[in-house]
Amino acid sequence: MKKEIWKGIGLTFFIAIIAKLVSSLPYLSLIGPLVLAILIGILWNTFLPVQATWEKGITFSSKMLLRIGIILLGMRLNLSDIAEAGWPALLLAVCSVIVGIVAVYGVAKLIRTDYTVGFLTACGTGICGAAAIVAISSQMKAKPEETAVSVVVIAVLGTIFTVAYSVFYPVLGLSSEAYGMFAGGTLHEIAHVVAAGDVGGKSALDLALVVKLTRVMLLVFVASGVGIWMARKNRVENEKFNFKKLPIPWFIFGFLATSALYSTGIIPEVIASKLVTLAYVLMAMAMAGLGLNVKFDAFRQAGIKPFIAGLVGSLILVVTLYFYIQ
Repeated sequence: MKKEIWKGIGLTFFIAIIAKLVSSLPYLSLIGPLVLAILIGILWNTFLPVQATWEKGITFSSKMLLRIGIILLGMRLNLSDIAEAGWPALLLAVCSVIVGIVAVYGVAKLIRTDYTVGFLTACGTGICGAAAIVAISSQMKAKPEETAVSVVVIAVLGTIFTVAYSVFYPVLGLSSEAYGMFAGGTLHEIAHVVAAGDVGGKSALDLALVVKLTRVMLLVFVASGVGIWMARKNRVENEKFNFKKLPIPWFIFGFLATSALYSTGIIPEVIASKLVTLAYVLMAMAMAGLGLNVKFDAFRQAGIKPFIAGLVGSLILVVTLYFYIQ
């Protein structure tokens, strides 16, 4: 079994290398290796479905390696940047969570999407993609298929928006910093934010991560609220909300700790640069793993209504934050 896990990890590494090579071709450099890793992963799983025994290795790449990559990426972010972002970043994150959840769930109710799938998709849009969906689904006691449908919809939507941001970045009319806050406040997964934010340069990616990680931290409060709300709604006797069961995103604190270490100036710039390069390799592998969990026929399997709700709600979030940032 261990051998099969390494094969899954190896596949994501192979796709990450291909993405890096392809990104050097004319016109594709704008998209970048991170987005290409997602797209290649989707193509691979569509035409060459991965073996079930490899899934643990792929999941390890898409989850654990992403978190390690994010932690190491702290080597390029000085905490003074967070201080400078200040309240605007926090307000933007709060606005993103509220608008994202309300918009998607509102559209879902309007077109009569399944209640649970609609709400999970709304949380994935407003907070942090699949991580939010899994956290909220445990509080709602959602069925496995309901959770799976929501995750597929968010993965597909996030990939579409990431590619769109990468292509249309030059015509958005936003500064590098404003674009970073826009990407961090509207995209679904951290992987999507990293991929799209990188297109705008270092300052854009730094601010994108600040805003996105603030949204991720808000997951704890939203999941807590949903747990309490569902407990009261279902009137379950002798069952109290358990804060210990919440999936607290500890890697955020690792990211901040690495940033704090880098901010002291103790780490030589040459070492910090190499660690950032390693971070990009790990994140490319993570996004390859993300793509390997999606197929082009996922739309038919998931159903069109959740996708429409997620798409329209995401567009409302995008337009709202675009004018807010401007």
